[in-house]
Amino acid sequence: MTYSADTNDPALTSWVPVDGASDFPIQNLPLGVFTRGGGSPRIGVAIGDNVLDVRAAGEAGFLDGVGDRSLFCCGDLNPLFAAGRSVAAELRRRLSLLLRSGGEPALRESNAGAFLFPIGEARMRLPAAIGDYVDFYSSIEHATNLGKLFRPDAEPLLPNWRWIPIGYHGRSATVVVSGTPIVRPSGQRKPPSESQPSFGPSTMLDIELEVGFFTGAGNAAGVPIRVDAALESVAGFVLVNDWSARDIQAWEYQPLGPFLGKSFATTISPWVVSLDALEPFRVAPPPQVPPPLPYLAAQDAAAYDIQLSVELQTESMRRKNVAPHVISRTSSGNLYWTAAQQLAHATSNGAVTRAGDLFASGTISGTTPDSYGSLIELTWRGERPIALPDGETRKFLHDGDEVVMRGWCERPGARRIGFGSARGEIVAP
Repeated sequence: MTYSADTNDPALTSWVPVDGASDFPIQNLPLGVFTRGGGSPRIGVAIGDNVLDVRAAGEAGFLDGVGDRSLFCCGDLNPLFAAGRSVAAELRRRLSLLLRSGGEPALRESNAGAFLFPIGEARMRLPAAIGDYVDFYSSIEHATNLGKLFRPDAEPLLPNWRWIPIGYHGRSATVVVSGTPIVRPSGQRKPPSESQPSFGPSTMLDIELEVGFFTGAGNAAGVPIRVDAALESVAGFVLVNDWSARDIQAWEYQPLGPFLGKSFATTISPWVVSLDALEPFRVAPPPQVPPPLPYLAAQDAAAYDIQLSVELQTESMRRKNVAPHVISRTSSGNLYWTAAQQLAHATSNGAVTRAGDLFASGTISGTTPDSYGSLIELTWRGERPIALPDGETRKFLHDGDEVVMRGWCERPGARRIGFGSARGEIVAP
C-alpha cells in the first residue's frame, strides 16, 4: 500500500462528514482512549463528530504493517507512545489514507458502522497511564505578573528565571480527564491579619491555562535527552488546567514550593494532538536574553502557536441560560521556555522519563490583561473582580462554577485543527 507524504495538505477531505469549524478534520487525527456502552477501554481517533475505533480497525487488518497489532489493542496509549514517533506517524498516515475522500476504499466499503460511531457515545478516559507529572513555569509574562503581585518592591523575576526552566513535580494520581468534577480542596490557610493558621476549604480557588505533552520512548538512567533531539521523545500535546488553591499555596510554598495547593486535581483534554499535525503551526520562540546555557541551546528551536481561551459559566448563568463567558485569550507561541528545553532540562541530571509521563507548560499569559491565564492575574489577586454577563462578579471560583479551556491552531494556507476542551466544574467538599 502506498501512502501520501503530506497528511497536512489543506485540500484533503474525508469521506466522513466534517464541519468546516470542527477541531478534528482529517489533517488532525488525534488519538484518545474511550469506553462505549460499558465496554473495556479502547483506543480511538477523532474525525469530525465521530470516533474511529482503532482497535477494531487493527483487529480487522486495516492497520497491518503499522507496528505490532498489539499496540492498538491496549487500554491506554503508553505502548504506542513507547514505540516511538515513527510508528505513530505511520499510523497517522495509514488512518489518513483510510479516511480520505478518494483514498483506500477498503474501510469505507466495508461495514463502516462497525468501526465508526458518533463522538457523543464515547466516554473519554485519560489517554495514558501517567507515571510522572511535572509542571513548569515557562511564561515570562506570568512569572513577571506574579513577581509584581508578591514582591511589589523588588525585581519581579528572580535571578535564576531566565537561566533555568523552573518546575515542580505534581501528583500524577490526581490528573483527571475533561468533565471530571473538581472537589474544592481543604488545607491550612493563614491570612496576614491572623496570628495562626486555620484549616478549611480554599477560598481562593484558581485556574491555570496550560498546554502539556506526553513523552514517548524514554531515556536510560544517567543519559540526558539532548535539546536538539528532545521533540523525538514527545508523543503529542493536550490542554492542561492545573487547578490551584492560592490561599493554601501562599502559606505552604516557602521554602520548598507547591504541595497541597496544587496536588488535588489537574484536568487534561482527552485527545492527544501529534507534533506532525502541529507542524504547520510551528513558529520561532521568543528571543532568550541572556542566551541559554549550551545544553538548552537548540539549533532549530520550535514553539507551537496554539490559540487558547478560557470560558467561565456560573451556576446562576446556567439556570438563566446565559452562555459561558470568555475571560481570557492567549497563545502558547509566546512561551519563553519551549517543550524541548523543558524536557532537556528535566533529564539534564540523568533523571529518567517513561512513555506516558506528562509535562505541562505552566500558566500561559500574554502581555495584555485579557490574555492572562489565571484568575490571580486576571483579577490582580482579587482587587479587580471580573464582571460577568448576568451581573455577577468573580475574584476566584465559587462552587458550581464551570471552567472550559479550549485550544486550536489556524493560519492562512493550513486547515484549522483543535484540541477539543478541558472542562471542570467546582463542587463542594
